[in-house]
Amino acid sequence: MTDPSAERLANAVSRLLGWIYVACWSASFYPQPIYNYRRRSTYGLSIDFPVINILGFVTLTISNAVFLYSPLIRAQYAYRNRISPEPTVRFNDLAFAAHGVFMTCLSYTQFWPALWGFKVDKRHQTVSRPALGVTVGSLVGLGVVCMIVALRGIDGGAEASGWAWIDAIYAIGYVKLLVTFVKYIPQAWVNYKRKSTDGWTILQILLDLSGGVFSIMQLLIDSSLQGDWSGITGNPVKLGLGNVSIFFDIIFIVQHFWLYRGSGAKKASEDVLNGEQRPLLDQRGAESV
Repeated sequence: MTDPSAERLANAVSRLLGWIYVACWSASFYPQPIYNYRRRSTYGLSIDFPVINILGFVTLTISNAVFLYSPLIRAQYAYRNRISPEPTVRFNDLAFAAHGVFMTCLSYTQFWPALWGFKVDKRHQTVSRPALGVTVGSLVGLGVVCMIVALRGIDGGAEASGWAWIDAIYAIGYVKLLVTFVKYIPQAWVNYKRKSTDGWTILQILLDLSGGVFSIMQLLIDSSLQGDWSGITGNPVKLGLGNVSIFFDIIFIVQHFWLYRGSGAKKASEDVLNGEQRPLLDQRGAESV
């Protein structure tokens, strides 16, 4: 982009879109904790969701912070993306991730009766094996990547032409992608099995969809400003998060407004009365946020 005025406008639009997506995605965290507080209970929820979500947002925060502030990682990125040497990670990406850590930790603490005094279904306060598998497997995988970089990387991973520490940072970001993909599947399956979307709010999905669209738009504008579309693939975590969110949000919207519209209210009431509650990653699923 050669026109200075057009470039300034594009930069302003990019910043605006960035903070809009942060606002949309951040707002989607609040309905469930507020609802829990009002009813003084976490009944109907699975402890799996906040556990794996904490892992996802911690890794996203680390990834964004390093791309923003680590001279080594930024130099390695520039080496591998010589046409567009500036990472497309922005401060609003870091702000969103850090806020996500806080909110997911808050949601997790609501399962502690001694802290909040909430009514909790004690039968399902143990993290499920699949959720543990995702968590432990991710951490083990990250450890393996770090060992490979340290042992096989040139100059201890400082040289970007081989295994480098930027590869470890990419791996950390990919954990968030895995968590995002995993956490959506059970809810879509539960809706299909129950032929209903009752028990969760469509507002958080609409906010999530809006955040995903604005996030992708910011990434496109930033890459356009650099004059090289490799800036998109150079930020695979942001690209993947936006696309995965949009994909599943569309599924939920179709389920809510078309496939199962107006159905399942009686089923949802029966689930509460009968005490039906499953781990998030169990085949039958549970309510997700």
